[in-house]
Amino acid sequence: MSDRSLLEIDNVQTSFRVGDSYYAAVDGVSLNVERNEVLAIVGESGSGKSALAFSIMGLHNSHKTKIEGSIRLNGKDVNHLSTSELNKVRGKDMGMIFQEPLTALNPLKTIKDQITEALDLHTNFSAKQQNERALHLLNEVGIPRADKVMNQYPHELSGGMRQRVVIAIAISCDPSLLIADEPTTALDATIQSQILDLLNELKEEKDSGIILITHDLGVVAEMADRVAVMYAGQVVELADVMSLFKQPKHPYTRSLLSSVPSTQDEKDMLHVIQGVVPSLPKMPRTGCRFKARIPWMADDTHEENPELREVADGHYVRCTCYKHFYFPEEEAEKDVAAHRE
Repeated sequence: MSDRSLLEIDNVQTSFRVGDSYYAAVDGVSLNVERNEVLAIVGESGSGKSALAFSIMGLHNSHKTKIEGSIRLNGKDVNHLSTSELNKVRGKDMGMIFQEPLTALNPLKTIKDQITEALDLHTNFSAKQQNERALHLLNEVGIPRADKVMNQYPHELSGGMRQRVVIAIAISCDPSLLIADEPTTALDATIQSQILDLLNELKEEKDSGIILITHDLGVVAEMADRVAVMYAGQVVELADVMSLFKQPKHPYTRSLLSSVPSTQDEKDMLHVIQGVVPSLPKMPRTGCRFKARIPWMADDTHEENPELREVADGHYVRCTCYKHFYFPEEEAEKDVAAHRE
């Protein structure tokens, strides 16, 4: 473990009980986050991003979930802590911005009480200092009339305001690791920019590490140092942000990037990824899991047991199918152009 290493995830498998069987939603994931680094995790809904985040935070229902592997924060394996020990770590050493603010907030408590709850648990602040800190945090995340909002309840706020309150709670104790699950959902462009700036300040001033889970590739390009692309519970590509956007390798990564409008690429049509992420019971457990969604690729282009391999310095890809992948619409365009000639 290096001096800069903050979080080390080693071969983590998170399985949920469906009926009488367990199915892995996170399947053999190994990642690390360093201090003062943003690791973005991208992929469609159902790819395992949030399941991994909840595994790190220890928030899954233990009666319906099995988490195997090692999750080490500052050298401590948080996956094997008791609930009381974990409560001392959550909020203080690691915080999380939840995707659904309305369900993350307690409807029966004022905003002030929900922010000061973490401060009361993890700091020696007096009641006055807690209130001052809560007011400062609400101002910091861009909430107008923060002194009034302090005494309001979640249902009295808009979705964007609730999202900012959740962010204020997550950063209240300056955690060394912050997990941001779609942190800019429901926020307008101005507030989104303000929140991203705030996360950057936290990272640099506190030497924190951030795991950024998002569908917004524009946010990834702006914020991330490295990017992990997840599909069907596995990391299929891992690279620094520049390499991933300039030289994407895995068919899934290339498909995601080609399905997003670009001001630089004047394509008539965007690529549409066929099918959907399979449900847990129907998820293939052998072979290339993306195979069914690129049916034009020959079977022998895929590995039977794909592993994440380093194909360039710091650039990892799963399955050899990336070497042979092409978009059928591009091949069709080439054929038309050749025919015209």
